[in-house]
Amino acid sequence: MADPGRARFTREQLQAFRDARVPDLLAPDLKLLFVGINPGLWTAAVQAHFARRGNRFYPALYRSGLTDRLIDASSGYSPEDLQHLYDRGLGISNLAHRATARADELTPDELLEGAVQLRALVARKRPQVVAFLGITAYRTAFALPKAKVGRQPEPMHEAQVWVLPNPSGLNANVQLPQLAEAFREVGRAAGVIAA
Repeated sequence: MADPGRARFTREQLQAFRDARVPDLLAPDLKLLFVGINPGLWTAAVQAHFARRGNRFYPALYRSGLTDRLIDASSGYSPEDLQHLYDRGLGISNLAHRATARADELTPDELLEGAVQLRALVARKRPQVVAFLGITAYRTAFALPKAKVGRQPEPMHEAQVWVLPNPSGLNANVQLPQLAEAFREVGRAAGVIAA
């Protein structure tokens, strides 16, 4: 069981997780699949998506109504939190699966290959909605340089495709209330939140 707030790593310790992988989190009855850019080093260290404190992913999930409690993944997932995400029909994957300190360490080819792998995952799991977290990586991965944030015109294997702002605390252009509203919108589209 995770013990929130207990995980501590030095910069040197985190470097040992460079290029590590974090398995996808996929509910058995997947309704809404969030797609990040790639795992950070902290995420790789604790094997929990969006684990770095300061990332607004879990606060936005909670404020949007997609979860009924605030999940703290900074030390890994507790079994109860993991089950709650499954019960809600939520999933998390990434365009690129190797951990880096910064997303700009990825090559365009890695993002293009990630798009191919993601299409295969969506074809297998059939979520209602696929929500990408970050417009720049989405544009590169799918060769859509003019894509805008919001619902995309083309589905992916019948799933609605949305692009949302990146929840990283470094993305100062979007505040938590806006992020939560965007999460609420895709939650409604996926049938996780009542319309």
